[in-house]
Amino acid sequence: MENKTAVIALAALAQESRLAIYRALVQAGPDGLAAGKISEATGIAPSSLSFHLKELTYANLVSSRNESRFVIYTAHFAAMNELLAFLTENCCNGNACLSLSACSGSTDSLPSNPTDTPS
Repeated sequence: MENKTAVIALAALAQESRLAIYRALVQAGPDGLAAGKISEATGIAPSSLSFHLKELTYANLVSSRNESRFVIYTAHFAAMNELLAFLTENCCNGNACLSLSACSGSTDSLPSNPTDTPS
């Protein structure tokens, strides 16, 4: 994965509504969800939902297909896995890591809230 591709994907996910949509689609699995079901699950108005789905599609994180009269959206799992692999490819000095704690030794220093700062 190229840096530019990763930046586009991360930027698409760096927005609360789009992150909620993406997580709902990941949870739905390969069957995906119709736009109306995404709206119900996330509480995002249909007019806003289409904008956010367009951004996620542009970032290659979501794909759509027509089923009858519905458009079904699905998380693009291959792209998600490529992004995760890109982010972790040099983890732990090239040693195999099994978990976050294997890399850091402890998660005590990680803030529980992104606005928190370690003491």
